[in-house]
Amino acid sequence: MTDTPQVTTQAASTASNQAVSKKPTFGARLRSWFSLRLFDYAVRVILILAVLTSAYWLIFASNRYVSEANVIIRKTDSVGAPSFDLGMLVSGVATVDRANQLLLRDYLLSVDMLKKLDQSLDLRTHYSSSDHDLVSRMWFQDASLEWFHRHYLRRVEVEFDDFSGVLRIKVQAYSPEMAQAITELLVKEGERYMNVLGHEMAQVQVDFLVTQVDQAQERFQQASQDLLNYQNEAGLLSPQATAESINAIVAALEGQRAQLQTQLASLPKSLDRDHPNILMLKQSLKAVDEQIKQEKLKLATPSGGTLNAYVEEFYRLDMNVKFTQELYKSSLTALEKGRIDATRMLEKVSVLQSATLPEYPMEPRRLYNTLVTLLLALILAGILKLLKSIVLDHVD
Repeated sequence: MTDTPQVTTQAASTASNQAVSKKPTFGARLRSWFSLRLFDYAVRVILILAVLTSAYWLIFASNRYVSEANVIIRKTDSVGAPSFDLGMLVSGVATVDRANQLLLRDYLLSVDMLKKLDQSLDLRTHYSSSDHDLVSRMWFQDASLEWFHRHYLRRVEVEFDDFSGVLRIKVQAYSPEMAQAITELLVKEGERYMNVLGHEMAQVQVDFLVTQVDQAQERFQQASQDLLNYQNEAGLLSPQATAESINAIVAALEGQRAQLQTQLASLPKSLDRDHPNILMLKQSLKAVDEQIKQEKLKLATPSGGTLNAYVEEFYRLDMNVKFTQELYKSSLTALEKGRIDATRMLEKVSVLQSATLPEYPMEPRRLYNTLVTLLLALILAGILKLLKSIVLDHVD
């Protein structure tokens, strides 16, 4: 009977000790309170930043005017028909024109273009002027070229419309006149740059054709001089014509010999062998045979060489002269055609819309930016409130 109260007392003390151990310590409660306070502080900071950002967009942000221009590149070649390929079906313009448009776009956004703009319009002073708000302007007028170019890319936008093939230029500046001046200079320098590229390519082609013409002329002159030297050395204007004339003489002598033989055979058999007619005909026949032999010797060995070898060498040199002459004519024709193509294959930057003079500052979009800022702030605050409620549930 006495053991039962002791067991009950021990169980009660054990339960009370366990209940005491389950209660959060002071340090844990302090950490939970600090975490919850952090959520509240974060929400307050977000709301304060949202209010300050909205005040900046609505009050302090400097006006930026946007000037626009639309250009397209066309070739001055109106003779050749435009090529048609799959690129025309996909993008609506020729592939070559698209490549030229993208090339012009890269140049307008390049550092070289920025240097020319700065030299002509002093962009550094304009974009870094203290008259404008600190956030949108370039902080230092003597900033490095890399930072200056990065700021330039945020203020100049050049987009290529794949469907229409038009290059759309948008320039932001703190004054309407400066925005229009930058856009006009971009269009002007872009056209000059494309024409320079076209002239360089055309000049390279013409220079190559001129070189080919000079080489063809030298070959023709050398071939003509070789033929002339050979004629002087051989002492023959045309070995082939000489051979033909000798053959004609031999043929005539052969005919004369045949006639003499006929006359000799037609004499009466009763005539004495020493008859004057017979002796005269035999003497004439012998003279003709000797002349034929001499002419054939000329044909075989004139001036110590065979005439057929002279004819072959003369024919080869004459063929070389004719070939180089035709090559020279073809080179001249190609040169004239290349010069004509070079004059009409230039790039023309056609302005579809000239640089506008803005009347209203389109940048920054104050209401839009303010609404987006407040919306993001509310979303972040809601997320933090949700996290706070989750933490409270776990603490409880």
